[in-house]
Amino acid sequence: MTAALSAIVALLVGSGIGYILRKLQAQKQVGNAETLVEQKLNEAKAKEKEILLQAKEQSIKILDDAKKQEEERRKDIKQLQNRLEQRENMFDKKLLEFEDNKQKLEEKTKEIESIKVKTQEKHEEIVKKLEQVGGLSTDEAKKQLIDRVEEQSQEDLLARKLKLDNKTRDEVEQKAKEILVGVMQRVACNHAAETTSTSVTLPSDEMKGRIIGKEGRNIKTIEKMTGCEVVIDDTPELIVVSSFSPIRRRVCTLALEKLIADGRIQPAKIEEFIEEAKKDLARDIKKAGEQSLNKLGIVVPEDKLVSIIGRLKYRTSYGQNVLNHSEEVGYLSALIAEELGFDSAIAKKAGYFHDIGKAVDHENEGAHTTIGHTILTKFKMDDRLAQVALTHHDTNPELLLTKIVMAADAISASRVGARRDSVEEYVARLNELENTAKSFPGIDKAYAIQAGREVRIFVDPKEVDDYQAFNLAKDIARKIEAEHKYPGEIKVNMIRETRVIEYAR
Repeated sequence: MTAALSAIVALLVGSGIGYILRKLQAQKQVGNAETLVEQKLNEAKAKEKEILLQAKEQSIKILDDAKKQEEERRKDIKQLQNRLEQRENMFDKKLLEFEDNKQKLEEKTKEIESIKVKTQEKHEEIVKKLEQVGGLSTDEAKKQLIDRVEEQSQEDLLARKLKLDNKTRDEVEQKAKEILVGVMQRVACNHAAETTSTSVTLPSDEMKGRIIGKEGRNIKTIEKMTGCEVVIDDTPELIVVSSFSPIRRRVCTLALEKLIADGRIQPAKIEEFIEEAKKDLARDIKKAGEQSLNKLGIVVPEDKLVSIIGRLKYRTSYGQNVLNHSEEVGYLSALIAEELGFDSAIAKKAGYFHDIGKAVDHENEGAHTTIGHTILTKFKMDDRLAQVALTHHDTNPELLLTKIVMAADAISASRVGARRDSVEEYVARLNELENTAKSFPGIDKAYAIQAGREVRIFVDPKEVDDYQAFNLAKDIARKIEAEHKYPGEIKVNMIRETRVIEYAR
């Protein structure tokens, strides 16, 4: 019991001591915290004072800088004001000087006007005295002087004009010859003169009677359906198909060849083989168009246009095959355009399509130029190509492209063997050239020579002087261009000479 009591007392005493110790420790910690807080507060106050001092110093410095800048700005403004005042003063002086000069100029102008009036009066007095002395008015004297100067200078002016014209013409002709000769040397085409008849070979003369038929019914059927004339004469194993149309002639020839090979010659078979010949010819025409286009590397939008081009294979002009002529003009146009720095591709197309109207001109009304323009427009080809087709026979076309094609066309048409005229047409053309030259006044004689490439004209020296002869040659050349159609060019050679004959006895 005593031991338990002692333990309890000891426990209580220990608890009291522990409590006292904890309380003392807690008070110590509180004291330390208060001390730390107070220390922090003191440090914060000191830092606050320091920051306030720095802020005051910074604000004082900013104010000082602002005052300095303000003073500098005021100085600049003052300097500007001084400059403006100086300029104003200078402008005032200049304005005064200008007004002074203006006044002086006005005075000088008045003096000059006064002198001018006096001079004019003196001039009129002198003119009147001269008119009285010379007995002529001013206009009459001026006219006489101009007439005398013109008369004295006419020969010099004419010689100078002729010299300049000849020099310019020689230079242009030389350059043109170089281009054209170079182009012509690069393109060489074969020319075969077309005729209006085709020969068909027979296996035997007995076939002639079968082609004629009973009472001529077979040959009449052939001629009626093809529009050709079948000529059967004494030539052994040969008949002739004649027609102005190569297409009709080709249809008739193909039909006759089929009939001869089949052997059954009668109206029904004739009609059948003629229809087959037309189909064969249509295929051949399209093939010819395709080959020609491929040869020149030209693409067209529709097959129908290819067939129209192929028809040119069976079209001739002055004995020249038009398809061959079109191909050659296309090549020549491209080469000329290349020499001139022009687009050679469009020039080749323009030259190739320039005569396309001849493919259907027998079946349509109008000139082949108008028909060609319509065809190219219908198939939506380049407007320049249609314009060339329309104007390539004009005297002075606007497009350079047309002039290139005209030059190429003339080269192709004037090649030796390219075209041919009948004797009657040839003689008539020469007579027309001579008559055209003789239609002008002052012409004594006119001769067409060199197959119509030159017109040699002799003028009456009493009626035509050198200057008039020069202009007369130009007028005759213009009239030939306007009224005649010819390949290449025609030289107008004007000759004026005076012959004096005297006898020594």
